[in-house]
Formats: sequence, structure tokens, C-alpha cells
Amino acid sequence: MKVATYEGFIEHGQVRLVGEVHLPENARVYVVIPEMEARPIAYIASPRLVHPEQARDFEKQVLEKTNAGL
Repeated sequence: MKVATYEGFIEHGQVRLVGEVHLPENARVYVVIPEMEARPIAYIASPRLVHPEQARDFEKQVLEKTNAGL
């Protein structure tokens, strides 16, 4: 496998290489980002009850009403 290195930057979310670089369609490339800190990915947990025994307080009852006047 032959390896070549090109410098580039991100512009509008896409990699833009510096200079006249022409790569074949579907060429396999690797992106290395020097001197950049990885930002932690936000994690949003599902809501949980502190006291699961209180779940009964949140039960809903569905009532069907006939002839709702529509």
C-alpha cells in the first residue's frame, strides 16, 4: 500500500485539500487531526424516578367520551 500526505482544512463541513490535488473517486483516505482536543459527547439519560415506588402516582386513566359534539 502506498501512502501520501496532503494538508487541508475543513470548509463548510467538508475537507478541502491545499493545492491541486486530484484523487480518484472512491479513494480510501485517512484524516489525522493534529493538536485538537476531542470534545466529550453529551449524554442525555432517560428520566428516572428517584423513588420507583411512586410510579403509581403517574398512572393515567383513559376515558372515552361518546358524542363529543364534533
